[in-house]
Amino acid sequence: MTLKGRNFIDLSEFDRLELRKILDTAHDLKRKQKMGEPHSLLKGKSLAMIFMKSSTRTRVSFEVGMTQLGGHALYLSPSGTQLGRGETIGDTAQVLSRYCDAIMARVYAHSEVADLAKYADVPVVNGLSDFLHPCQIMADMLTIEEHKGILEGTKIAYVGDSNNVSNSIMQGCTIMGMDVTIGSPEGYTPDSKIMKRADILSKKFDTTLEVVNDPKQAVKDADIIYTDTFFSMGQEESKEKEKALMPFQVNRDLVKAAKKDVSVMHCLPAHRDEELTSEVMDGPHSIVFDQAENRLHAQKAILALLI
Repeated sequence: MTLKGRNFIDLSEFDRLELRKILDTAHDLKRKQKMGEPHSLLKGKSLAMIFMKSSTRTRVSFEVGMTQLGGHALYLSPSGTQLGRGETIGDTAQVLSRYCDAIMARVYAHSEVADLAKYADVPVVNGLSDFLHPCQIMADMLTIEEHKGILEGTKIAYVGDSNNVSNSIMQGCTIMGMDVTIGSPEGYTPDSKIMKRADILSKKFDTTLEVVNDPKQAVKDADIIYTDTFFSMGQEESKEKEKALMPFQVNRDLVKAAKKDVSVMHCLPAHRDEELTSEVMDGPHSIVFDQAENRLHAQKAILALLI
């Protein structure tokens, strides 16, 4: 099995064996990094990193990851490139393909990363779009395996505003045999497009996929509770939305409604004491910073396999 030359845009474009290959490679690269074993798999290779949105974890993890793999990463912002002056994404993709071995893009509209993949001659990695966040979920599943020992049969409950993270959870976790529950208030549940695709995956991989409007019902028997910010970058904050989502805050009471050994996850950045209390985030159930670290190792595996 080879993933060389593939794009990494949407987890539903991969099967279980392919995602398993990425996870196994990530475990191995993490072990090598911790042991100080050289793994310059991308020596002499270059990654173009397009950032329409600002970032901490995405930029640092990809840049450090390429360095650890023996390659080089170039940070490109709209203000520092011709994208900010009207050059088309298609033209940019074709030019970068002549210089670099892969392109990573963190964008607002999913169509932007899709267009990059359409016109580029090198692998394109979705570092985040308004629709999907596949790299995050690979890091999350790596973290779950480290803490739970297994993915298949494990229940993950995502609570809060349905967004790009929950969309990719419904894809990646379902493909890997996890049971998924989305707990969101009316008006903030997954859209019909992603639900239709996720339902197909759930049937294919014989898993449970459900959407409920009660947070405690969502986390019942959950091995993992997952949440994200109420307002994604670029979204206008509103008191109405905050009021609707506050009952879904991950706090001590909600954690008690899940399994005793439940782990709590958040993709960061967190608005402490809004979607997740500091008490829980800094408490014994939290594996938030483990998953943040694992962005590095999961993305190194993705880059190594694609390039």
